[in-house]
Amino acid sequence: MMKRITDVLFSLLGIVLLTPLMIILAVLIAKNFGRPLIFTQTRPGLKAKAFDMVKFRSMKEAYDVNGQPLPDHERMTRFGSFLRSSSLDELPGLWCVLKGEMSLVGPRPLLVEYLPLYSVEQARRHDVKPGITGWAQVNGRNAITWGQKFQLDTWYVDNQSFWLDIKILLLTVKKVFVREGISADGEVTMSKFTGSNS
Repeated sequence: MMKRITDVLFSLLGIVLLTPLMIILAVLIAKNFGRPLIFTQTRPGLKAKAFDMVKFRSMKEAYDVNGQPLPDHERMTRFGSFLRSSSLDELPGLWCVLKGEMSLVGPRPLLVEYLPLYSVEQARRHDVKPGITGWAQVNGRNAITWGQKFQLDTWYVDNQSFWLDIKILLLTVKKVFVREGISADGEVTMSKFTGSNS
């Protein structure tokens, strides 16, 4: 109950205070990428129940001759990289928190296609609501392996508390300014998860 109250209060406060910034970002995104401004994708939430996660768009639309999106590094721009490294692309996620689909703190929601690839232990990350930030995000973010990320996620599931959430939120603010662990070496985004041995 305390976690939900905290989520509602902080997400509502964040939306109110950050709306001017989000309007400015929306204008810049429209100028750099055009429409849509928001990237929406179905992700698994609590108990793997699907929900629509929203973020600010951070990549341009570019396709190969077969109509398939080009690799991330070819669609990422300097502005898009700034949005991701500063985590400003995550601001629309506050609406998901307010709606109860996400929490401020929890394992990051990953792709639906990964669900059948998890081991039983890794799947425990869905025993709590996904978060805008999480224990894995403040302990390496995308610069750690998938195995390390899942170990950190399940550790959070077993040890979650109000004070741990506060610690993670404070560490997140620090990480945003330091910009550590944004991606693995040679990658602009996290490499795809291909199974429990990744």
